Amino acid sequence: MSAEFEQLLAEFESFQSKLQNVDSRFENIAGMQGDLAALEVSVSSPDRAVTVVAGVGGSIQDIRFTETAMQLGSQRLGAVVMATMREAVAEAARKQAVIVQEYAGGDAPVLEQVLETQSQVTGQPVEELRKRVEQETAARPPAQVGEAEESIVFRDTPARPPAAPGGDSAADSFLKSVWDEEDR
Repeated sequence: MSAEFEQLLAEFESFQSKLQNVDSRFENIAGMQGDLAALEVSVSSPDRAVTVVAGVGGSIQDIRFTETAMQLGSQRLGAVVMATMREAVAEAARKQAVIVQEYAGGDAPVLEQVLETQSQVTGQPVEELRKRVEQETAARPPAQVGEAEESIVFRDTPARPPAAPGGDSAADSFLKSVWDEEDR
């Protein structure tokens, strides 16, 4: 074999290796997208009066109040809701960073950047936040007693209106058409 042919063969093998690497990265992206779509974090206030569910990107998916929350008064309830929302969004961001980091590997220090940013914003040391990540990635405890009494106050996806008994009036038909247009 000539030296040129061997060099050409080596370049071709290198190209094939890079293609395989790209293929595996695309497979990883699909897995990462699935994991991110399933991301859901539920955080309760210390007194368990308020629970906030956050998803990918810190989106708030649900807020639930117990009867205890209704007795807090508007000022205190607002403060508890805001604090619980901040913690849920922060935990969701950390979990999202963990997922991205798992798929990106050492190529991008995503988790470290999120922890440093949260440390700057909250004043908590990065090491403390890193410990939280370790705790959060461990198995979550089973549902606590009293969670069943929570009532859903906010949900990202509204429930469908009940069907009218005995047929639809013109107004019912109109409202249903408006409802269906909102779902598109």
